[in-house]
Parts: sequence; C-alpha cells; structure tokens
Amino acid sequence: MSETYMALAEFAQSWGLIYFVAIFVIVVIMVMRPSRKRDYDRAARLPLSED
Repeated sequence: MSETYMALAEFAQSWGLIYFVAIFVIVVIMVMRPSRKRDYDRAARLPLSED
C-alpha cells in the first residue's frame, strides 16, 4: 500500500475516534439535562394516553 494511504488511514482512525467520542459525550450531556425531564416524562406517557 502506498505511504499516502497509510498516513490518511492512520489520521482517519485516530481523529475519527476522537470525533465520535466527542459527539457521544455532547449527546449524553444534552439528553441528561434536568430541564428536559418534563419532555421525557411526557414522551414516556404518550403510548398510554388516549387521544
């Protein structure tokens, strides 16, 4: 394999991992905010409500 390919693959593997971990942490923080509790409680009761 070419050296350019190996360099790009190594870059993508290392920075890709950092990118996806950062996105995961951001999503978890957004979901766990206390201000969203009311919305999640309403969504949890939605299947049981009769419209």
